[in-house]
Amino acid sequence: MSGLHHITAIAGKPWQNFDFYTRTLGLRLVKKTVNFDDVGTYHLYYGDELGHPGTILTFFPWQYAALGRGGTGFTHQIAFKIPLSALGYWTHRLIENSVTNDSLEKRFGEPVLAFTDLDGTRLALVGVSGLEATLGWSNGIVPSEHAIRGLYGVTLLLESAALTAAMLADVLDFIEIGREGSMIRYRAPSAENGGVIDIHEAKGFPAGYLGRGSVHHIAFRATDDEAQAAMVRKLVEGHHIRPTEQIDRKYFRSIYFREPGGILFEIATDAPGFAIDEPHEKLGQALQLPAEYEASRAAIEQTLPSLEYQSDGDTSP
Repeated sequence: MSGLHHITAIAGKPWQNFDFYTRTLGLRLVKKTVNFDDVGTYHLYYGDELGHPGTILTFFPWQYAALGRGGTGFTHQIAFKIPLSALGYWTHRLIENSVTNDSLEKRFGEPVLAFTDLDGTRLALVGVSGLEATLGWSNGIVPSEHAIRGLYGVTLLLESAALTAAMLADVLDFIEIGREGSMIRYRAPSAENGGVIDIHEAKGFPAGYLGRGSVHHIAFRATDDEAQAAMVRKLVEGHHIRPTEQIDRKYFRSIYFREPGGILFEIATDAPGFAIDEPHEKLGQALQLPAEYEASRAAIEQTLPSLEYQSDGDTSP
């Protein structure tokens, strides 16, 4: 297995984030937990019905976070895949829900509908032929035949692609498959979801900075600890990149490192998965905490805001 495991971004108001991704986009909240390094903040995971690796977009919703700025050394766009036949449905849906979006464009021969969420996170829907054969998960709002099927990939904005491309190929099994202007496309051939990385070379473009609407990190898949350890050896020996020690994130085990262009990458194991602390049919319904925080559950629950939409008259992100 290869490709993306999940992507984590920074949001503002948690109830707006929850409303947009579950109702407007129709994703399933597969895990409601806390930022393990900041237990006063949610960590919300959205994905398909079972939370498969390669379908997951997660958020740290810091309500009062300052707005980030796109630029080199950051992820420029997150793309989901949808059936080619669903593009008309989604074009109308975004308009009906007052979602800021661009005109339909072609990228590497595929139709792309770009838009932003309420925090300015850059997103896109890519129409992929052949997805009509299987139905996606539906929460009763977005019909299953039009539902988002998973992650398509990400676009990285970098000063130079060469060193990052070498690491993608050697460590993460991505290969270059095409070029369009200043965009270079890499694909992980064995990835069912999240198999595309586009690098947009932007020499001389200003650097970005982290904030609301920014991607915090990108996580790639490792089937197990052994596969992850082999990737770490390649990082150290072949690219002189020394990642962190393995960190237990309860639902996966992770290592982190900065790729040559400055973006924070993670390699996460597929196991144990999101059903370790609640059954599949109840994913995302209850607040889940690491064992070390259970004694403080009452205080944590009191600190965290409700995810129900709050109509307080303030329409700003």
